[in-house]
Amino acid sequence: MSAVAIPGDPPGGRRALAVWGTGVSVYFVAVIFRTSLGVAGLDAADRFHVNASALSTFSILQLLVYAGMQIPVGLLVDRLGTKKVLALGAVLFTAGQLGFAFSPSYGTALASRALLGCGDALTFISVLRLGSRWFPARRGPLVAQFAGLVGMAGNLVSTLVLARLLHGIGWTAAFAGSAAAGAVVLVLVLLFLKDHPEGHEPEPLPHQGAAYVRRQIAASWREPGTRLGLWVHFTTQFPAMVFLLLWGLPFLVEAQGLSRAVAGELLTLVVLSNMVVGLVYGQIVARHHGARLPLALGTVGTTAVLWAATLAYPGPRAPMWLLIVLCTVLGACGPASMIGFDFARPANPPERQGTASGITNMGGFVASMTTLFAIGVLLDATGDDYSLAFSVVFVLQAVGVSQILRLRGQAARRERERLVASRVETVHVPA
Repeated sequence: MSAVAIPGDPPGGRRALAVWGTGVSVYFVAVIFRTSLGVAGLDAADRFHVNASALSTFSILQLLVYAGMQIPVGLLVDRLGTKKVLALGAVLFTAGQLGFAFSPSYGTALASRALLGCGDALTFISVLRLGSRWFPARRGPLVAQFAGLVGMAGNLVSTLVLARLLHGIGWTAAFAGSAAAGAVVLVLVLLFLKDHPEGHEPEPLPHQGAAYVRRQIAASWREPGTRLGLWVHFTTQFPAMVFLLLWGLPFLVEAQGLSRAVAGELLTLVVLSNMVVGLVYGQIVARHHGARLPLALGTVGTTAVLWAATLAYPGPRAPMWLLIVLCTVLGACGPASMIGFDFARPANPPERQGTASGITNMGGFVASMTTLFAIGVLLDATGDDYSLAFSVVFVLQAVGVSQILRLRGQAARRERERLVASRVETVHVPA
């Protein structure tokens, strides 16, 4: 089944691309800041004199704030619009990055990462909403994958540029200097971003307080497509997120005996693979919606097989070819997680898009937070046994796949019903 054009769709075009590009630049910078700890994990452990569990707390707290903010952010975007929310996000994550640069202690550094996570949380849902306001619905999957691709480009900058700055000019100068990018995108948002094109203003929502909030969340959650989207995001995203955000570099250096330079190249491979696969997945899903679930489950299965082969490889270390294949496959996790939004989007009307996207986006970050914590605890408990610590990946994948299989039939039936109803309404609309 291919995507269906909807009457009243926004036209897209160059103006849409320029406005959307302004919004996605904020997400680009947010991802640089979010993933900056991934290349600085070992440095942070030395700087703040902490063990593996305490080190993982940086990313756990950041993701805890991020995940906890997703539903409120969705409601804020539905209520206030994209421009205000993105501007606030840029202010918060820039302040968090600056605070992290000058933190004299572990406690202040934690607070800075929490502030960064709060600002980061405001960006992605806003960018998704911006895309749905400026581009036709049939372009939704491709626009979402492009947003994810730009985010991975931010990860690439963190891996290649920030890592070199960190070891060249030092901790404070690298993190403080990178914060300037946050100020730049804030100015761009204030000057150039518009919530929607002319003639496509959303219906004004009357202020309804807590009752409105409860209705928005409950209505979104009742849709099987929203819940399926959450579990697809949960199951697909976290293996790569955990690897890139914190534990990939220590695993490759300490468990696999690679140099930091070679480990950095493998992290870069994950990012490059993500960007290529994102383009492919976006094209496939935009043309064949029936491919959504096979792509998502295929990515989960392949990731599990490669992790099992790497962790169970006989001998002290896995061969380089296997690590290369693993990192290439991990690059598919991000694009696969974007498929979750392609289940939630058609399941909800425009006035609930932000809320439904927020619910969906919680999935992968809750899984990542859980895995980050479990790996840190297991490393401390087992004397840095990475094979045992990383086996927690399989547990969360099993939980997620069971929920996907439980919900897939309900979501498919509901989507068919909505598609039939929309076609009937289109036929009966007077010319």
